[in-house]
Amino acid sequence: MADYRYQSARTRQIDEAVDMGLRAYMLKIFNYMAVGLGLTGVVAFLTASSPTMMGAIFGTPLKWVVMLAPLGFVFAISFGINRMSAATAQALFWVYAAVMGLSLASIFIVYTGTSIARVFFITSGTFAAMSLYGYTTKRDLTAMGSFLFMGLIGIVLASIVNLFLQSSGLSFVVSVLGVLIFTGLTAYDTQAIKSMYYEADDAEVGEKKAVMGALTLYLDFINLFMYLLRFLGDRR
Repeated sequence: MADYRYQSARTRQIDEAVDMGLRAYMLKIFNYMAVGLGLTGVVAFLTASSPTMMGAIFGTPLKWVVMLAPLGFVFAISFGINRMSAATAQALFWVYAAVMGLSLASIFIVYTGTSIARVFFITSGTFAAMSLYGYTTKRDLTAMGSFLFMGLIGIVLASIVNLFLQSSGLSFVVSVLGVLIFTGLTAYDTQAIKSMYYEADDAEVGEKKAVMGALTLYLDFINLFMYLLRFLGDRR
């Protein structure tokens, strides 16, 4: 009997240690994501506040470099994460967030600053609610993730087609689907990142997984923000 009580107490101690480790891991990921978003916002605002910078970037072919560079960073981090050190991965994430800020400076040309701030807070609330759901739910969201990924491919293809069609109706449908898909992906990705914690073999691997988790949630937030901005943003 005493043996059983000892084993039960030992099991509880292990479970508590795992829970504390998981909370610290998730907190690190959210902190990385928040700092990345803050860096993006500061760079975007400062760039938009400088007519010289805006003219140099968006008034020349350099705009294509600035607009496509973030995609290059995502591929570089995603496919090269296993070959690079955790410090390199983290540095690339910060550079990526800054370059994304240069790219997003263009939204200040199209939308008012007040509406951008309003949509940011709406996005923050939506993201927080769905991420909390993904973290706490006992339901396996794997099947939902597969469905959402197929939907994501669909809206990417539709967006490419609409570059040539310039259809306002198709643009509206893509925006609606984009909001729904990235709202769902926020919950799915949070649950998937939570599961990744148990697969980390050592501190270096855990740090790289934290960077990848932050990148994933950062992308969910930015995309959700951009699609919501199409609906709720006040155009200049």
